[in-house]
Amino acid sequence: MSTENNKEEAINLGRSLIVPSVQELAKRSITHIPPEYAHQLDQDQLLLSCDDVLTPSVPVIDLQSLFANTIESSVEYLFELNKLHTASKEWGFFQVINHGISESLLADFKRDVLNFFNLPMEEKKKLWQEEDKMKVSVSCLLQTLEAYCVEIKKLATVILGQMGKALEMDEDQINELFHDGFQSMRMNHYPPRPQPNMAMGLSPHSDAGALTIVNQLNTTDGLEIRKDGKWVTIKPLPNALLVNIGDIMEIVSNGVYKSIEHRAIVNAHSERLSVATFYCSNIATLLGPAKSLVAKHKVANFKQIPLEEYFKGFFARKLDGKSYLEIMKLES
Repeated sequence: MSTENNKEEAINLGRSLIVPSVQELAKRSITHIPPEYAHQLDQDQLLLSCDDVLTPSVPVIDLQSLFANTIESSVEYLFELNKLHTASKEWGFFQVINHGISESLLADFKRDVLNFFNLPMEEKKKLWQEEDKMKVSVSCLLQTLEAYCVEIKKLATVILGQMGKALEMDEDQINELFHDGFQSMRMNHYPPRPQPNMAMGLSPHSDAGALTIVNQLNTTDGLEIRKDGKWVTIKPLPNALLVNIGDIMEIVSNGVYKSIEHRAIVNAHSERLSVATFYCSNIATLLGPAKSLVAKHKVANFKQIPLEEYFKGFFARKLDGKSYLEIMKLES
């Protein structure tokens, strides 16, 4: 493929490498993975399929039981709260059902994201413009995105609030950390690729934020989490959302909850589409273990650091498992 074409389709992401659009590359029916995308999976990265009878089931949390029960001592509420607590401690990952986001909004969101990925590159580039200068085809997507983001933020704050109760954190502390938190979104398109065992959609890592809520838009497998040293394929339930705990929540919980290491693999025949929304504490936060939990545990397991400095450190490193969290730990 010609260098000139690569330059025309390249995207410059700040200090990142200039990378051609993967979707545009896939349209060329390439038979070999370009060297810059090659990633040979080693024995440590072999897959343990969820179809394996020995694979434990990924936890499923029914949020209706947490939403509907105003009496927090009710059996249903306490049962579901304990499921959330256990999933957060032992998995760092779970699916949520009855999450309160309407099926119609999810359907509109899926339609608009799929339509966006099917647009020509020149149309997609209009998203780089200021909002008031965008063309109608793109602004329609933004209207749906806005509505979706509002609902995801509500959902994230509810889940974090329930986590605070399960951890027996002071309510004021959880509110102070996350009430005015910020969120970002990444729309992922993983096209089918030749030699899927020679490429990685996304390298193994844990997320920097507090929670990540993932909406998988089609049925192609690709998201895997590391559980007990093995890679487990995630198969989302219909209309469920996937939630994984990020490093911020592991720090705030003083290590009680665990951020989950995960990766995305690619498929030789089918594309995979997903949207990940990352929810974080507010930017003015001094990040560290919650004071009420330090008092309870009699020890702080992580450093305190301004949130802005924390993120600068995270983005200055390459994705590498949970390596950044390790440098946040205090020696015991």
